Amino acid sequence: MAESDLTEPCREGSPRWGPQHAGARELAELYSPGKRLQEWISVVLCFLLMSFNFCNIVRYFSIEHTTSIVLSIVAGIITADFASGLVHWGADTWGSVELPIVGKAFIRPFREHHIDPTAITRHDFIETNGDNCMLTIIPLYLLAYKFIYHSPDLIYKSYATDCFIFALAMFVTLTNQIHKWSHTYFGLPSWVVFLQDWHVILPRKHHRIHHVSPHETYFCITTGWLNYPLEKLGFWRRLEDIIQGVTGEKPRADDLKWAQKVK
Repeated sequence: MAESDLTEPCREGSPRWGPQHAGARELAELYSPGKRLQEWISVVLCFLLMSFNFCNIVRYFSIEHTTSIVLSIVAGIITADFASGLVHWGADTWGSVELPIVGKAFIRPFREHHIDPTAITRHDFIETNGDNCMLTIIPLYLLAYKFIYHSPDLIYKSYATDCFIFALAMFVTLTNQIHKWSHTYFGLPSWVVFLQDWHVILPRKHHRIHHVSPHETYFCITTGWLNYPLEKLGFWRRLEDIIQGVTGEKPRADDLKWAQKVK
């Protein structure tokens, strides 16, 4: 479904998608000052740690490790793409906004996104990236601890692994920003469009596949490299069948509930 169709009317004249949808309005109102504070703290800590670690990655760089460094970075990016799909699939498919703590704080944005996909383009940098920054604080802190307290010899020996961790943390941190760009059709910097066109980061046309209801495929949103192979393997459907068989819970039931709200 193209994003230009997101305000199709449905029953009783209410919009089918978009910011005027009843469910989208209700979900947007659940964004709280406490959530905003958590996002600010996460962004500040994450980028301080990332800057410190980047300086040390450069400091300990050795030309003889170039091949292993490149392989470690590519592995970090692929792992980040899979992690983005796993989290995205989990939050899209299971759970409820009514769950204590995690419901309003972390599942709510996923429900809002499906009935108002362009809402993310109206979020500022903090709201867009706060949750992903929170996820990477601990691995970035552990990496910083190593650079401060470990000997240079130990750091040189684990340098490729450290590059993997840093690349993974960096691309996890940037995933929602990349996701936001995939929904932005005007005013993107030329270098972002270049990266999208060459599928270095998630392309806009590629991500539209996920936004065809019932949103059951193409969950990886960092680069999208893994979407096609995972779809051919039926990876997400197999996981859903297993979980539904064990728990009896129906995939995307809460997502559908919000999509059907009309007032």
